[in-house]
Order: sequence, then C-alpha cells, then structure tokens
Amino acid sequence: MKLKLALLTTLLAIALPSHAALKAGDPAPDFKVEAALAGKAYSYALKDALKAGPVVVYFYPSAYTGGCNIQAHTFATQIDQFKAAGATVVGLSLDSIGRLKEFSADPDYCAGKLSVASDADGKIARAYELNVREAAAGRKDSRGQDIDHGFAERTTFVVTPDGRIAATLGGLTPAENVAQALQTVQKLSSASKR
Repeated sequence: MKLKLALLTTLLAIALPSHAALKAGDPAPDFKVEAALAGKAYSYALKDALKAGPVVVYFYPSAYTGGCNIQAHTFATQIDQFKAAGATVVGLSLDSIGRLKEFSADPDYCAGKLSVASDADGKIARAYELNVREAAAGRKDSRGQDIDHGFAERTTFVVTPDGRIAATLGGLTPAENVAQALQTVQKLSSASKR
C-alpha cells in the first residue's frame, strides 16, 4: 500500500494539469472500439490490453492534421521504449475507421507501429470527460481532404493494469505529451520492479 501511495504521489507530481475532469486515481472508463494497425481494422478492448500492462490512451483532434501528425509520428518512433517499459499505446479520435486505416499505415505518421481507434461519436472522449467540439465546415486536413468529424481535446491518460488512471497529461505540445507519457510509464515500470 505504501508503494502504491508513493507511486501515485510521484505520478501526480509529473502529470501536468489538463482540462480533463478525470484525474490520477480515477477509474478509467472501459471501452471496446474498432481500431486500425498497419492499415488493418480490428476490435480493440481496453480491458484486454490492460492484461499486458499499462496502457497509454491518447486522444487527439484529427488524423492528418499538424499536431496530430507530429504526435503520431513521435509515438511511432518511440514505441519500442514504451514496450520496454511494459506499456502499450492506443490513439483515439473522432475520425472514421477508413481514415484511421490509412493513417495507421502511413509511413510518415503511425508507420504501422501504432494503433489508432475510431471514437466517431465522441462517446469515449466524453466518458473521459474531455471537451468534444462539433465539426467545422470547410476544414481541410494536411492532404487537402475535408474533415467531416468533430474534435476531442488533446489529452493523454496513462492507465494502470488495475484500470485506474495514473496520470492525465494535457496542455502540452504533441511531442511533450509523448515525452511525459513515456516518463510516466518508465516510472511505473521502475516502481513495479522494486
């Protein structure tokens, strides 16, 4: 119990404030959703992923947009470090599964290394108490295609195998968000080895 309390205190110290209402210590809402990895769709369940260790659940506004492209690319290039810390990563947006199949395989972004899931109606983002904005007419992605879906705020949750949020990371640049998530899972890994 003392170890868990010390770990929670440490994680709270590194987690920067976010607009998200769910905070460290809160139960993470479970979800099952259609996801894509390396261009192929599959069914993703948080509960199942947690059996393997901590999960980094990151919400982002839209595939093929500036900050989201940077964040996906950064997660993809550092995915081996997350795995070394025993963690998996899944991104969620309000994109359709069709867009996410392309994004997950795109060598410039997810590069076939990072799972991304479709929260098309924003229900999962709202369960994590994130702000969800409606689609804005005329918005284009970095490929020049119309964006026809709403946007969840960029926030990352590190969820421990017991289904609790260890850290909530928001208000950061996309690259800082990934760095903080990696630091959090590395601290979890170190604490579990003691």
